[in-house]
Amino acid sequence: MIHTLRRLAAGLLVLAFVSAVTGADTVSELLPPPAAGQVRVVALGDSVTSGSNCDCAAFPQLYGDLLHNRSAVPVTVDNQGVAGLDSTGLLQELDQRNSPVEQATKAANVVLLTIGANDFGDHHDDVTSGQCTGDCVSDEYEQLTANLGRILSRVHDLRGNLPTTILMTGYWNVFKDGDVAKQQYTPSGRIASDQLTIRTNNAIAAAARADDATYVDIYTPFENSTDITALLASDGDHPDSAGHALIARLLLAATPNPLPTSPRQGG
Repeated sequence: MIHTLRRLAAGLLVLAFVSAVTGADTVSELLPPPAAGQVRVVALGDSVTSGSNCDCAAFPQLYGDLLHNRSAVPVTVDNQGVAGLDSTGLLQELDQRNSPVEQATKAANVVLLTIGANDFGDHHDDVTSGQCTGDCVSDEYEQLTANLGRILSRVHDLRGNLPTTILMTGYWNVFKDGDVAKQQYTPSGRIASDQLTIRTNNAIAAAARADDATYVDIYTPFENSTDITALLASDGDHPDSAGHALIARLLLAATPNPLPTSPRQGG
């Protein structure tokens, strides 16, 4: 026991010395870089990412398994999805020094990003009742557009000059869909929700094009499925196991093979 305490004390002294020399504030900043060939995935986003209302593996873990099977290298997945998160909240988490999101993003050479639907939550009733035109969400849309650019810029800042694959998904619907939407929303409200979803997806795709990120279309595969209800949980708002599996496959198909090894070009 005495020898163990002495070794622990010596280790703490070394850690304190290294921290003083390097200016590092956390042990995680002292960790060695990933081993060659290792893939670290961080999933950033809202309740779709976190796997809410589905007693199943969420798409980030399924994607990690598929990527491992394809590449035959170790893949670790850090799911940082948070139910209810909007783009402003994600940007704040990325900007918070030594937050779990910041640290996980620094360490990840693959970043999955699903964000934006909750930016319009305050107008849910207006949209789904058909009372809302595009003007009622214009401020939120403008803020989302700006935040997406800032989020991508922050990811690159955290990654430094390291090669990073960023995959940005859109949404099949920013609100509910399938049978639940038919029961709860007016016909004009379903149209308005669909139009807002397309507009949101266009903003996400534009942000990806302006960066070196990849936009992954979720809308078309979901909406063109034989029965979108079969891809959704009972709340009509989140994917079920089949929906998460579909998202994972779409992400894998959009992932470069092999992953890029060259530093990011451009600012």
